[in-house]
Amino acid sequence: MGHGRRWFGLAALALSMLVLGFDMTILNVALTTLSEELRASTSELQWIVDSYLLVFGALLLPAGLLGDRFGRKWLLIAGLGIFGAASLAGAFADGTGGVIAARAFMGLGAAVVTPLSMSMIPAIFPPEERTRAVAIWSASTALGLPLGPLLGGWLLENFWWGSIFLINVPIVVAGALAVALLLPETKDPSAPRVDGFGALLSMGGIVALVYGVIEAPVRGWGDAVVLGSFVLAALLLTGFALWERRTAHPMLPTRLFRDARFAWAMVAAVTANLMLAGVLFVVPQYLEAVQDNDVFDTGLKLIPMLLGLLAGAIATDRAAPRFGHKPVIVLGLLVLAAGFGWGALTGTGDGYAGTVPWLVVVGLGSGLTMIPAMDAVLAALPADQAGRGSGLVQTLRQTGATLGVAGLGSLLAAIYRDRVATGGLPPDAAGAARDSVGGAVAVADRLGDGGLLASARDAYVHGMDAVLGACGAAALAVAVLLLLFQPGRVPEDAAPTADETESDHEHVAP
Repeated sequence: MGHGRRWFGLAALALSMLVLGFDMTILNVALTTLSEELRASTSELQWIVDSYLLVFGALLLPAGLLGDRFGRKWLLIAGLGIFGAASLAGAFADGTGGVIAARAFMGLGAAVVTPLSMSMIPAIFPPEERTRAVAIWSASTALGLPLGPLLGGWLLENFWWGSIFLINVPIVVAGALAVALLLPETKDPSAPRVDGFGALLSMGGIVALVYGVIEAPVRGWGDAVVLGSFVLAALLLTGFALWERRTAHPMLPTRLFRDARFAWAMVAAVTANLMLAGVLFVVPQYLEAVQDNDVFDTGLKLIPMLLGLLAGAIATDRAAPRFGHKPVIVLGLLVLAAGFGWGALTGTGDGYAGTVPWLVVVGLGSGLTMIPAMDAVLAALPADQAGRGSGLVQTLRQTGATLGVAGLGSLLAAIYRDRVATGGLPPDAAGAARDSVGGAVAVADRLGDGGLLASARDAYVHGMDAVLGACGAAALAVAVLLLLFQPGRVPEDAAPTADETESDHEHVAP
């Protein structure tokens, strides 16, 4: 594949990931509008969010295997088509049921696009260019996350609620056309067939796990439904692991975990993804409810973190080829720990000027950790297992992020509820104030209660500081583990070559 053509092809992959990135956050700013326009209940709003996550998490692993077996390029285009068609259906849905169904099919499309777009990178880029390609691919997703609130706020101010879905359609069409014209087809003719029983076990286990994680902060970790979901997930996933050991055509490339390069890079990638998801969960609420910004301004004020991430990507592109993945990843985790530690010192009276520096440091650490970790993971994947391996990587990353947000959210909620002062309030108002800092701000505004507002903001900042402190401690711990156990740089003669990428096991067609 020609030099220029493969970089244009990467731009097509980045465009595909950009739309998935901002779709993950654009809905957050529209929930109030949807509740008003569609008369959606709290439960229905939750399912609008969760239907996407459940389908997305369940199908990542089988989608990667299907790409290996039948061809990644055209399956990727099919995934973009499903995502675009579901977005169009969601834009013109006439009720919450239609929106929930559309979101589920959007999750299906995203589950196909995410692992296959990643697995295309080692197929079209030689090792010396792969780090830069991974940086661009990763940055496109990261760019979409803060772009969601910005774009969503602007669309809702100027158009109807369906525009937050309709905006996906032209971007997806452009991405699909670019993929069709610019990227080669790649597949592994010897890839195993999809094992139906194993697929059902894995999908059922992941759905049960993700559902339990989603419900835990709402119902409580000791709730019967939550505990039942976790027990069912443990049984199904254990059954899946045992089945994979017996079947002649396993879906799960378990031997990858015997490669310390892959395993420890995977730990770093999941850790960085979990922490980035945690920051994007707690900081927007801080900027809105404590620093009193609207949704659009909140999106703008997250840009310093994105700039830090881009700086980390640029630094990685220069440092990783020279020093190897391990020192860059360890440095990134240490920078992350420093950024989170700085953020954990935030006080209620601190302004945005005090927030910017640690947001930049957290972004820088995320870029220095996530990008070389993903590059190391791709370097360790055999060419004939790029789809399955990418599906496994994305399943672990996304499930880890969901678990992280639930766990960190529970920590934040526990500290917030313990500290917010709701004495003397009517029961309904006290319940709303304890549920969230946004609810407390609304109650305080309605009642003109300055004491409640101050108490809620102070309680939220204490909870956020605890979350950031926990993230910093985890980043430091993982940095030490990688320093001790992750293998050092692989000799140049052991690295796969471009010729090996197009081996007898890997079929590449124009």
